[in-house]
Amino acid sequence: MLVTLGVFAPLLGAAIAGFFGRRIGNIPSQAVTTGLLFFSCFVAWTVFGQWTWGHLEPFPVTVAPFIHVGDFVSNWSVRVDALSATMLIVVTTVSSLVHLYSWGYMAEDDSRPRFFAYLSLFTFAMLALVTAADFMQLFFGWEGVGLASYLLIGFWYKKPTASAAAIKAFVVNRVGDFGFALGIFTVFWMFGTIQFAELFPQLPRMAGHTWEFLGRDWSALDLAGFLLFIGAMGKSAQFFLHTWLPDAMEGPTPVSALIHAATMVTAGVYMVCLLSPIYEYAPGASQIIAIIGAVTALFAATVGLTQNDIKRVIAYSTCSQLGYMFFAAGVGAYQAAMFHLFTHAFFKALLFLGAGSVIHGMHHEQDMRKMG
Repeated sequence: MLVTLGVFAPLLGAAIAGFFGRRIGNIPSQAVTTGLLFFSCFVAWTVFGQWTWGHLEPFPVTVAPFIHVGDFVSNWSVRVDALSATMLIVVTTVSSLVHLYSWGYMAEDDSRPRFFAYLSLFTFAMLALVTAADFMQLFFGWEGVGLASYLLIGFWYKKPTASAAAIKAFVVNRVGDFGFALGIFTVFWMFGTIQFAELFPQLPRMAGHTWEFLGRDWSALDLAGFLLFIGAMGKSAQFFLHTWLPDAMEGPTPVSALIHAATMVTAGVYMVCLLSPIYEYAPGASQIIAIIGAVTALFAATVGLTQNDIKRVIAYSTCSQLGYMFFAAGVGAYQAAMFHLFTHAFFKALLFLGAGSVIHGMHHEQDMRKMG
């Protein structure tokens, strides 16, 4: 029950600040959203502690019916296992600190309740994603993160470059999400279920299953794994679908810290690690993941060397680091990928918040050539 409250607390904060922000004022809106985020953080650390030292067994908590159509059943659940407990720590800790940092950074902005509502909504969507027990809830959180990122990147909507960057992020992610949706349809077609607990035990039976297309046999699991990875390419800004990430710097700096460290870009790596049982039986898809990850790591780091904007340098650094994570996942080192994700989230959030302080001190100058 406690973990369920921890997941839904940011949604409550977003609703209060979003619907009643003008009525209750700036400070109460900030206090409510930040307080509920720290409550979520406390719950996440409690669950992580019980998991690590209390030898807690994996368990799903069914919250409410989500979609019931004929024989198709999808319940809103909170899945607690080693992977989700780790991600709960990352998301809630970084997000609560970003909320706190935003008190000072956004002090001169007139739309603070709206900003804090978007931040909390973003966090809730990510928590829904990392605790999903089936593909339907995973997709809901996936799209929720995309919507919240659009709102946050375009927060200063009167600024033409911010509006353009928000639309670009939204459209590029729709390309990836189309592949992700096709992957979910493929999995449902093969197994007749979208529940992870029912799906994974059936994988050995389907390992050699092939489909004939264009006069050639294709591995069904390779196809499903590749389509799902296209979604991860969009969310985690891998080569070909990476163009939205540097432009996302048009949003306020706390947004950059949240998108690039703990939430949106980590969703793709998390999804590949979560679905590692599928990729163990899909060597072709795993090879593609490793190749694209390696190409992205080299390409993004090289481009980052030529940038002058302090935030764009860090953005390309994020892109490169995500390439390393995907390379690790592609060669089967899922523990290494998750360890890298965990450590990267904290140091990259700190880098962005530090860059925000520098920009603030330089009167919103972001060109490093003019910083002395």
